[in-house]
Amino acid sequence: MSWGYEGGGGGGTTSPEEEATMGVDLIAGGKSKRPKGQLLIYRFLVRRTQSKFNAVILKRLFMSKVNKAPLSLSRLVEFMTGKEDKIAVLVGTITDDLRVHEIPAIKVTALRFSERARASIEKAGGECLTFDQLALRAPLGQNTVLLRGPKNSREAVKHFGPAPGVPHSHSKPYVRSKGRKFEKARGKRKSRGFKV
Repeated sequence: MSWGYEGGGGGGTTSPEEEATMGVDLIAGGKSKRPKGQLLIYRFLVRRTQSKFNAVILKRLFMSKVNKAPLSLSRLVEFMTGKEDKIAVLVGTITDDLRVHEIPAIKVTALRFSERARASIEKAGGECLTFDQLALRAPLGQNTVLLRGPKNSREAVKHFGPAPGVPHSHSKPYVRSKGRKFEKARGKRKSRGFKV
């Protein structure tokens, strides 16, 4: 198996039989997170139509996972109230919400649906569409409602901002443990380490 440089050092070349048993070199950089299927059709639509909708979809398909936030079924129902005749479009994942009991029959396009979310939508008489299907039904984005999930609801975002402990900061501290002795008024109370 070749490691990409020529030179001495005792490392000889391997035979094809040995290479087959050892495995295949992985290309540095890891797995590409670029979406595969939807890009071709939306690249074509952006090039051939003047629709801003298609340009926005293509841009969002290229976004990182952090910027493709999931949307819960309850939020989806809330946003689509009174717009049941339109197609909801989300470049991200639709997740289930057990608190929702009444789901209208809505058509939804998303990159992914959680198993229960898909089952709930279809049971209510709705439809779960892919972006390829949407491109055929609404090539210019007619009768669609473009949605986005809450990007700043991630746990990591709660730690951002002014340092925890400074005045008016609402940032969450990175705490090693949530025990009695850890960042719980130590030095001010007998039960928290010691009291001054």
